[in-house]
Amino acid sequence: MEAFGRHFGVELAPGQRVEAIQRGRKLTPTCGDRVELTLSTQGAVIENIAPRRALFYRASEFREKLIAANVTQVVMVVAGDPPFSTELLDRWLVVAEANDCRALIVHNKIDLPGAQAAHQALAPYAALGYPMLRLCAKQDVSALRPHLTHQHSVLIGQSGMGKSTLLNALLPEAAARTAEISSSLNAGRHTTTHSTLYWLDAESWLIDSPGMQEFGLHHLSLGAIEAGFREFAALAGQCRFRDCAHEQEPGCALRQAISAGQASATRFQTMQRCLRERRAAKEY
Repeated sequence: MEAFGRHFGVELAPGQRVEAIQRGRKLTPTCGDRVELTLSTQGAVIENIAPRRALFYRASEFREKLIAANVTQVVMVVAGDPPFSTELLDRWLVVAEANDCRALIVHNKIDLPGAQAAHQALAPYAALGYPMLRLCAKQDVSALRPHLTHQHSVLIGQSGMGKSTLLNALLPEAAARTAEISSSLNAGRHTTTHSTLYWLDAESWLIDSPGMQEFGLHHLSLGAIEAGFREFAALAGQCRFRDCAHEQEPGCALRQAISAGQASATRFQTMQRCLRERRAAKEY
């Protein structure tokens, strides 16, 4: 299933698609969902959503934005021109970890001047064991294809990272298919508000998501946020106080690791901001 604002494109069988709306306001379908439909001469109505294997989404204190369901892999596109945000990357990784999804970092635009600085900024992630792929989408994306096989992937990235170029190189028919879907749903021109699912083969698909400039984690618990920073997860249990907030408490194992140069201070600062945001929420 694909989400286009309040309209949904549902694939009944290969090559057979219908436009659908949801029953009531309680259902929250999103791209990648498996749904139950009622079909009639008036159209199709989504009656139920099958249990999800995973749900990749962002949330502020007041609003949630669903992005993709039932994904097994999050493909994160970054580049040095313009510079990518390490904080956004950290937040995506936290949600990937929380959903038990494989995370793949794709360093795009390696032919441009900012590539070296981006490569250095990505070094801590490589050291943590996150799979990483360097490429230039305008020249060759063949190295990415094996990573997508047998996976249900969501493609995410900030605006300007070359995500659309990457998608069109992988799937030359993507632009035409997007225009066809938008026309059939009377949704107008394809914009960054839409998520679209593309089949790569009988077992593999890829969801193209909107460009993201912010990513709240208010839907995650404090424990899930801490666990999402894998280098700090094990250390958290070594703090002097069980309820250590990793701020100014004495005997904080995380802060000691930073002082000793054993972990990334930048990632630690991002984790602190995420935890502060979550604590400031009305409920957690």
